[in-house]
Parts: sequence; C-alpha cells; structure tokens
Amino acid sequence: MQPLSPLDGRYAKSVDALRPFFSEEALMRARVEIEVKYFIALSQLDGVRELKRVNRTQEKALLGLAEYFNDRAYQRIKGIERVTKHDVKAVEYYLKEKSAQIPGLKHSLEFIHFGLTSEDVNNLAYGILIHRALRQTIQPFNQSFLSDLRKLATSTKNIRLLSLTHGQPATPTTLGKEMMVFASRLGRQLDQLKKFHMQGKLGGAVGNFGAHRAAYPEIHWEGFRQRFVRSLGLIPLEFTTQINPHDDLAELSHLMSRISTILIGFSRDMWMYISRGVFRQKVVKKEVGSSAMPHKVNPIDFENAEGNLGLSNTLFSHFAEKLPISRLQRDLSDSTVQRSVGVAFGYHLLAVQSLMKGLGKIGVDRAAVKRELDAHPEVVAEAIQMVLRKHGIAGAYEKLKALTRGERVTKESLRRVVSTLEIPKGEKARLSAML
Repeated sequence: MQPLSPLDGRYAKSVDALRPFFSEEALMRARVEIEVKYFIALSQLDGVRELKRVNRTQEKALLGLAEYFNDRAYQRIKGIERVTKHDVKAVEYYLKEKSAQIPGLKHSLEFIHFGLTSEDVNNLAYGILIHRALRQTIQPFNQSFLSDLRKLATSTKNIRLLSLTHGQPATPTTLGKEMMVFASRLGRQLDQLKKFHMQGKLGGAVGNFGAHRAAYPEIHWEGFRQRFVRSLGLIPLEFTTQINPHDDLAELSHLMSRISTILIGFSRDMWMYISRGVFRQKVVKKEVGSSAMPHKVNPIDFENAEGNLGLSNTLFSHFAEKLPISRLQRDLSDSTVQRSVGVAFGYHLLAVQSLMKGLGKIGVDRAAVKRELDAHPEVVAEAIQMVLRKHGIAGAYEKLKALTRGERVTKESLRRVVSTLEIPKGEKARLSAML
C-alpha cells in the first residue's frame, strides 16, 4: 500500500520517534494497558467480592499483554474489529481470549471492561500516550533546538547588526540579542509544556458511574476514580458527560500553537538574515540548490520548517476549536479528529529537526554585517538626538530629522555635525565613536 501522507512516505524516518505513541498499533496497545490496569485495580477493591484479588503471577501476565504487545496481537484485534465494527470492543474480546489462558482468571473474564464506556478507555489511552510523546520526543527535541539557539546567541552577542523596523534601517542591535529574543520566548513556552498534564475521565456511559453503582452501590467510586486516574499520571476529572471534554487537549493545542508560531517567526527572520547576507550557508559539494541555477544555496531548512509548522498549527487550531464541543452527553465527531493528533505532532517534530539542521549549516559573515551597518550611518541619529535632549537643547529631534530623514548621509558629514554641537567634548567623542 502506497503512503498517502508524506509523514509515512518522504518524511517517514524523520518522524519514526513518534510512532510508538501515535500509530494505530500504539493506540491499541495503550487501550490494552488501560484495560488490564483497570481490571487489576478492580480486583484490589474490597467491595468487589466476586472478583478475586489478582496475584503477582497473574498481574505480571496481564501487564505483559501490554508490555509485549506486538504486530501479531494488533492484527488479532483488527481481525476481531472486522466483525464487531468497534475497536474498543475488539480489545475487550481480545483480552478475554488472552486472560482465559492465564491460570485462575477464567471465571473472572466479565470484569474486563466492567462498567466502562469506550471513552473511559480511549481518553485515558490518549492521555498516557500524549504524556509519553511529550516527555520522550517533543520536549527533548525542542530543548535540544533551544540549546543550539542559545549557543548561537552567546557566540554572536558582540556582533553589532543593523536593525530593520518596518523594513527600514533602524538603531543598531546585536545579533546575539536578536537570537535571545526567540530563545527566551521559546524557553518560557517549553517551561509551560514541561508542567502540562493531561486529564482523565472515568465514569461510565454518562459520567455518573451509573453501571458501577447498579452493581456495587456501596462502593465509593469517586475515590476509586481519583486513585486510578492519578496512578496513570493524569489529573482526574470530577464532572463529565460520557467523554473527557478535551479541555486538556485544547490547552495543549494552544500551547503547541504558541511554540509553533514563535518558531515560524524565527524561520522567517533567519530566511531574511540569510537573504541579507548576515548568515552564509555552508556549501555541501554534491548538493544541488536549484535545478536550473548552479550558483544557488537555498535556505530550504528554514523554508521547510515554516511550511511544516504551518501545517501543524492548522491542526492544533482545529483541535482547540473542535474537541471541547460535543452535543449533549456525547457525539462522535471528536473521535475521528483525535486520530490526527499524531499528525500535528509529526509536522511539528519535522519542523524542529529542519531548524536544527539549518542552524548547523550557517555561519556569520562578519564582513557583510559590517558593510551593511557602515552603509547606514544615519541610524545613529537616535543616539545623537537623545544626547542633545539630555543637555537641554531645544528641538533636538527636529534638528536630526531635518538632517537625516530620507537623506543619504555619510559618517564624515555626521562627524562634522557632531563636532559643532553645543555639548561637552567627552559626549562629542562618544558619539563620533559610534560612527
């Protein structure tokens, strides 16, 4: 079967790190994990007398169904699903098959998926998978990029650079400071990502433990929910309909969108710095920049990053707007949307890798940076007029405006102007040194 998405074709290797969390097989495995852990937790409730407490050997065997889940297990569940037309029910039937082979569990099979609705399993499965993807892949890659960016900022902190505001020459800055603008913004968002936690819903068909109470009215099911959901590393939801309302995914989507938007801005600025000659790109001998123009060395890594971040952002924006809305106690429109969560993370990961690659291929052209700055001595006008104001010279701004706005000036002409100013000699020398 030919891949439809470039994430499974051209870019497959680049996003392999996400497959353990967002492939359909990964989701099936997570469902198995939730179901067996729920079964074990039920067996430990004193009030569920009809279910014998799972012993260590049985627990190891049950957890092994998730730990050693493989393609054969996945294909068996898919085979059952072709009959049931329901993926979570297929997981239940699969687990009953496997659990019947574990000594001592044959008469306890009806406690698999006991009182649960599909969303109890699905939302918890997505929750643990997203946590793992964030901790093991998304955060490490972003932190690695942030580290590279901070190194670039440190190495260029003393390189004076011509600013452009509204695309026009402006007060000089330093290249390192401009890199730190993005590093500090990204760092703040990654700190929030590190603290983020998914929520977990457990409450049956309409969120009120109706089926659970029908069987065991004396059990405090809310306390059980708290303990079980927290054991998965998720935040328990107290009031829900049939589904997790997905406010957690909306919060995460907004956070990922902010990260991606910062990186889009960085990609575009790097593209422009390369275009201006601030950065030169390393030439790889056998690479081709253009199929027609032999001289070209294109900033493709930053262009690819911008494009893929846009795709990721579009999906995350849709998740944030769509997922928290469900008709009355439940509709199924969220289910098909959730299946593309991995795609959004995939394009984000692809983009971060492109940015890291791009940073590894650039170097500062100090001569070009100096030439550009030297070509625009008029940008010192702001500093001159501020010194004039400091010494109480009336109309300082207007004087410099008349001298420089829209005019081509030289360092020499500005030095002559500075020499005539009615300010202390030390100030004159300091302003001249800026030119």
